[in-house]
Amino acid sequence: MLDYGQDVWNYAFFLTGRREMADDISQDVFLSVFRHLNTFEGKASVKTWLFAITRNTARNHMRTAFMRRVILVGRARPNSSHPSAESEVMEAAFTDEIWEIVMKLPAKFREVLVLDAKYDMTMGEIALVLGVSEGTVKSRLSRARRKMSEAWKEESAYERA
Repeated sequence: MLDYGQDVWNYAFFLTGRREMADDISQDVFLSVFRHLNTFEGKASVKTWLFAITRNTARNHMRTAFMRRVILVGRARPNSSHPSAESEVMEAAFTDEIWEIVMKLPAKFREVLVLDAKYDMTMGEIALVLGVSEGTVKSRLSRARRKMSEAWKEESAYERA
């Protein structure tokens, strides 16, 4: 938990968009790991194994009738200091713009982007977490990046007009 607790929570929050659910999911993940530690075969890294469990746990939580009605809103932003108030405002605006574009992508594209960019996972690790082939991961990541680029260009063009 000390090594991966925050990453598991962040991933759970990304998947659900709700702090309370991320708390519950994180607890469930580590309880599950504790109960089934003997099933870890070492075919993937511990982090990859934890992310796969987190994803499956989040999916189970989201399948409930109540959760299907919940819309993803908000996001976690780490506290950090900046040299000036202006740079802090500019960075926050930039981050918000990027996050809005990411959240407009279909879930399968959002997820590969976050696992790649935020968690620096390899194609193989992402494939294990998502339960798809590496080719599918590469394809989704390529499409996600292209969609991000296109959306960013559209946003920029809109702001200039």
